Amino acid sequence: MGSNLFNIDASLESSSNIITFDSTAKWNAHFKALEETHNLMVVYFTAKWCRPCKLMDPTIQDFAAKYTNVEFIKIDVDKLMPVSRAFEVQALPSFILIKRGKVVDKVVGVKKEELQRMIEKHAK
Repeated sequence: MGSNLFNIDASLESSSNIITFDSTAKWNAHFKALEETHNLMVVYFTAKWCRPCKLMDPTIQDFAAKYTNVEFIKIDVDKLMPVSRAFEVQALPSFILIKRGKVVDKVVGVKKEELQRMIEKHAK
């Protein structure tokens, strides 16, 4: 993936492979661009006030470093409410696993082992 894509559509979280979005339009453009790829995308729905989310942050950073063929995206539900609604996020943290533009799995809550199993299952 070219670095120019990050400059246009998103920003990398400091010292990690996690992409964050600050606008619904940028998310939609990125999502559409990745619809045709075979790579797994893990969308992490979170919020600054969410304590369970803070527990998952280090795990997601570890997973992003470990599973380099998987794209990790972090979405703040307060900033991108339309995206949260589109994926029917009702609890935090929520992890939506997407492949070829389709939701293939979902993990809700602080479930590190379950999330890791789902990533390994769909990353192939």
